Amino acid sequence: MAMQNKDLPQFSIVPKNTKFKHLIVVLASLWLVLAVLFLWSLWFYSDSNSANLSNQLSSSNKQLSETRKQLEVAKQQLANAKRAEFISRNANIQVQNSLAEKDEQIAGLKADLNFYELLVGSSGRRHGLTVHTAEFAVQSDGAWQYTITLTQNINRGGMTSGQMTFNVEGVMNGKLKTLTWSELTQNQQASGQKFAFRYFQQLKGSAMFPKGFKPQQVKVTVKGSFGSIDSQFDWANKTQSSPIQQDKVKSE
Repeated sequence: MAMQNKDLPQFSIVPKNTKFKHLIVVLASLWLVLAVLFLWSLWFYSDSNSANLSNQLSSSNKQLSETRKQLEVAKQQLANAKRAEFISRNANIQVQNSLAEKDEQIAGLKADLNFYELLVGSSGRRHGLTVHTAEFAVQSDGAWQYTITLTQNINRGGMTSGQMTFNVEGVMNGKLKTLTWSELTQNQQASGQKFAFRYFQQLKGSAMFPKGFKPQQVKVTVKGSFGSIDSQFDWANKTQSSPIQQDKVKSE
């Protein structure tokens, strides 16, 4: 049996700072509870936001689908409107062209009526041989077809005959140049084109201008038993020449 020395001091193990240990345990527990609550709230709100986003996405998809349908309807309406406008515009153009043609026909008929009234009408002014009109139309080969209209009504029932020629004055290479009848007609009918009529006659043929020649004036000469008559016409441009006095020259 072991003997204890009564003279030695007695020792015992006593836990130190037990209150601090309990405090740590409490704080750890509290932190754990707070962490659990935080994670739960985070999960809760995340799930709620996910549901809201899902609802918003579904609503947006519905709106997008509806907008696409409205866009298709608008595109179809626009296409129909453009088609209707195209048809209406073409119809309007056709009507305008038809009216222009009718106006041109009416103007031509009025001109013809005035022309015949001038020649045979009882109230028409009496005049001797006159160059009424001279028309020049360019052809595909570069030649110019001319139509010279001669009139008279002073000798009703009687024949008026003679020969017609014309010269064309213009500019070529910066210089004035006159093309004679023989040059214009390539030596055909060099003496002149014959005519014989009671009231009027149209003399037709073709003339050639040199390359680079710009006409400025036309001089028509008619000769016969009545003598010689000259008529001059200004050549304003390629489409129409304005007349001097009562005559008129047109070119196309």
